[in-house]
Amino acid sequence: MARSQRYTDEMLLEELRGCAKRLGRSPTMREFSLDARAKPHPQTIVARFGSWNGAKRRAGLVARRFATREELLLQLRELGAELGRTPTGADLDRRRRSMPSKSLYWQTFGSFRSALRAAGFNVPRAKERSERAVEEGVRLATSLRRLPSFEDWARERARNPRLPSEWKVYRLFGGRTGAWAAFLRKVERGLASGQPREPQRARPAKPKARGRSDALRARARRGGASR
Repeated sequence: MARSQRYTDEMLLEELRGCAKRLGRSPTMREFSLDARAKPHPQTIVARFGSWNGAKRRAGLVARRFATREELLLQLRELGAELGRTPTGADLDRRRRSMPSKSLYWQTFGSFRSALRAAGFNVPRAKERSERAVEEGVRLATSLRRLPSFEDWARERARNPRLPSEWKVYRLFGGRTGAWAAFLRKVERGLASGQPREPQRARPAKPKARGRSDALRARARRGGASR
């Protein structure tokens, strides 16, 4: 008890902030105890503030496992600002040491997409997402000059993270055998409906050219016969 009184509340909170700054994330009790530069014992902080997460909130840090709804939404907004786009589940996976898990968002909001909407992001519904995927498929097919394969899509997504993953596209179109083929059929229709004028412009010239040539040959034959 005497040991804990060596620290004021602000000193303990500053120790938490310093540890978080060194780690680059909000520390767990274990991470704090392993930090050689952190002086107080984690239990000292818990005893002073009632709980570890309560202390972190007082220090301006966000709890990673038992965050409130508002804390979870705040972290999503901050991540979106950092990325310059709507965060994805893959973004959370890449930051799992500093961000709450996708499962926590599912448990709290019912789905990750619901959490994104609650955080103020414009998240399209399934129909809009499938339409956008087809639009992207048309662009990629035009670039490749053929329908994209699953692997083509994966390579393009590695270059363009804004593109939905190949697995998301697969799930959008049924998520079972034949799903990618169903997607490609939509892309084919998009290519056909998106380029109707080019073949129409090209076709009229050909019959005229052939008709004129045929007429010349016919006149030549008639001329030869009259001689």
